[in-house]
Amino acid sequence: MTDRFRVAANLATLANGLLGVGAVLYTLAGNKVWAMLLVVIAIGFDGLDGLLSRKSPLPPSAFGRVADSVADATTFGVAPAVMIAVHTTNVAAWQPYATVFLLLGAAYLAAALARLVYFTARAHALPYFLGVPTPESALALVVALLFHDTPAFQTVQPIGLGVGVVVLAGMMVVPVPYPKVRRGSKLRWAMAATAVFAAVALVPLQFRPPTGSALYLVADVAALGMLVGVAAYYLVGPFTVDRRPAASRAP
Repeated sequence: MTDRFRVAANLATLANGLLGVGAVLYTLAGNKVWAMLLVVIAIGFDGLDGLLSRKSPLPPSAFGRVADSVADATTFGVAPAVMIAVHTTNVAAWQPYATVFLLLGAAYLAAALARLVYFTARAHALPYFLGVPTPESALALVVALLFHDTPAFQTVQPIGLGVGVVVLAGMMVVPVPYPKVRRGSKLRWAMAATAVFAAVALVPLQFRPPTGSALYLVADVAALGMLVGVAAYYLVGPFTVDRRPAASRAP
């Protein structure tokens, strides 16, 4: 039986994975800002994948769950790891830490893969996530890169970024509940606003505006909006999760 929602969900999963590959290639080519934009767009496709899957009248498939995790591993694991390890701008500032950031990239990737394997094998049926999901972690990394790497709104800060990467990697594997941002989620509109801020921040930067210009300031303010949204998810998210058994929840 062919279901159009299932087909569309698989196409969204494919788009997610291809955007992750593109993010890796753009990072290696020296355009990390474009790579960050591709990762943010992929987060949208990842959400669309889940939405379409839930509309399908067919039961959830193991193939779809595994394919989604493979795409997430590429876009929210491999691509962020490459962005952490590869620095083609301000090379002099990053060169003394090259080995450290190679190891940090590997650690981030390991945490992302461990989280995705656990989700695929055991935690997919839960109504919430255990540990920060990889898309939100990748979004947080984009914020950290904007402020401390490219275009470095708060100047280039290898040590600050390194500490941030350690925290983000650790938060993916801690057994703390985090909400799935769906209809009815208390953080749904906050995260929607964060997505808007991400677009407003990253699109102007594609034109490489001079520091202090109007476009640069717009991107800087929007990045602050992203920071607030990401912080809300990390800090407030666990308190919005209902961990009671389904049978005891109010209808």
